[in-house]
Amino acid sequence: MDSLAALPDGAASSPAAGRNAGPIQSVLKAHLPARGRVLEIAAGSGEHALAFARALPDLDWTPSDPSEDARTSIAAWRETAGLDNLQAPLAVDAADPSTWPDGPFHAVVCINMVHISPWAATEGLMGGAARALVPGGLLYLYGPWREADVPLAPSNADFDQNLQARNPEWGLRALEDVSQLARDHGLHLTLRVEMPANNLSLLFRKV
Repeated sequence: MDSLAALPDGAASSPAAGRNAGPIQSVLKAHLPARGRVLEIAAGSGEHALAFARALPDLDWTPSDPSEDARTSIAAWRETAGLDNLQAPLAVDAADPSTWPDGPFHAVVCINMVHISPWAATEGLMGGAARALVPGGLLYLYGPWREADVPLAPSNADFDQNLQARNPEWGLRALEDVSQLARDHGLHLTLRVEMPANNLSLLFRKV
C-alpha cells in the first residue's frame, strides 16, 4: 500500500516491491521447478514479474492484474526488458473464474493481495489455483498475517487498522482461516517462512 511513482514510459515504480523482491526471489528459487509455467495474480506494478522472470529464465512467467493501470505498467516494464519468458499481462480478477487463463501452470504466485482485497478474492484465488495447477504444483503467498499463537507486531496492527479504515472488507487474515480454505480446495500448507518486516511466505501444494 505504498505510493507508486509514475515513470515517463508508463511504468510505475513501487518502493515496497524494490525492497522485498530479493527475499521473495530467494524463496521462489528454492521451491519453484527448474522449468514450467508460472501465473502471477495481482502483479501490481510488474517489477516483481520482471525481477523473477530475469532471475529464472527457464520459467515462463505470466503476470496478471485486474487494474488497467497496473497492466499498463507491467507492459511497459516488459517492453523495456525484452525477456522472452515474460508474457504480456492478463486481466485476471482472482474472484472471477471466467477471467482465469487455461492451465496447466506449475505455480501460482500472489504477493500482497490477500489483505488488500475482499475475502471473495482469496476464495477465488484458492479455487482458481486448484483448477490451474498441475498435481504437486505450488501456490505461493506473501504478506502479513494473523497467527493464533504469535503476537501481532505493532506495525502490522497499525497497518491492519489502516486497511480496514480504507475498506472494511480489507485487513490481515488469520493464517488458520486461509489454510483451511486452501485445504477445502485440495491445497495443503507445506512451508511457512519468516520474511523481513513481519511478513511471511506461505507455500501450498496441490494434492
